[in-house]
Amino acid sequence: MNLYALLSQTDRQRVSDGAIVPILSNCESAAWQLVLLWSQLGDFDNLEYAWWLQRESEQLDAKGIAVRAVGIGDRASGQQFCAYTGFPADCLFVDPTAELHQMLNLYSGLSVKLPGLSPSQNALFNLLLMCAGVGSPGTLAEVWRGYRGDRQAPQLIADEETINAFPLPPLKGSFFRWAGGKGFQRPFELATLRLRNMTEVLSHWKTYVPNAAYLTQRGATFLFNAQGELLYEHRDRAILGFATDMRHPLSFLSVAIETK
Repeated sequence: MNLYALLSQTDRQRVSDGAIVPILSNCESAAWQLVLLWSQLGDFDNLEYAWWLQRESEQLDAKGIAVRAVGIGDRASGQQFCAYTGFPADCLFVDPTAELHQMLNLYSGLSVKLPGLSPSQNALFNLLLMCAGVGSPGTLAEVWRGYRGDRQAPQLIADEETINAFPLPPLKGSFFRWAGGKGFQRPFELATLRLRNMTEVLSHWKTYVPNAAYLTQRGATFLFNAQGELLYEHRDRAILGFATDMRHPLSFLSVAIETK
């Protein structure tokens, strides 16, 4: 069975109504289908990925790209995720035990086991190691990019937009001009967005992470055409490694579509 056939025959709980239905429901006629296997819904990668999807939502609609995502968690996790990110609840499905991720042989993350610790405690320990770059190549460099800025990446916060990222005071996008200018990713701009995501997750930890045993599991991105042909895939190998080009995480869409 090929990948598209497997995904089209996979049922999971839909966040919008709680129904158990195929994850590709209602997008079979779309010109392009973007299927995202997300890690634990409280994972910063997914909050950031959803932010980029919202930012490019008009372009996605204009190109006829249907998006479906499967995240690790339960329906309450999904509802909190959608309320915070704006990701449509009818396009998000949940997999409480990462069964689909394991079926597709996605990277399960670091798996050091310390005696005396429960699976959830071991997973948290391994997650902390991965955040430090152990078993998670490129993570520290990506964290540092969020602080130092990146002139090859777009500006992320509009000048008139206000960002609330506790414990910082509310910041307008124009504030970041003092760190280097405008029209590109300024120093601390991405780090501020990530701080806002961290505050959200830690404030609702038990909702986002009903079972911590899957904290290290990584995800993947798949793009199919209307015939079910796989045009692009990215299998995550690290925290903050959900895209090949983290400066422009959705740039693969134009490349894959325009070459077909």
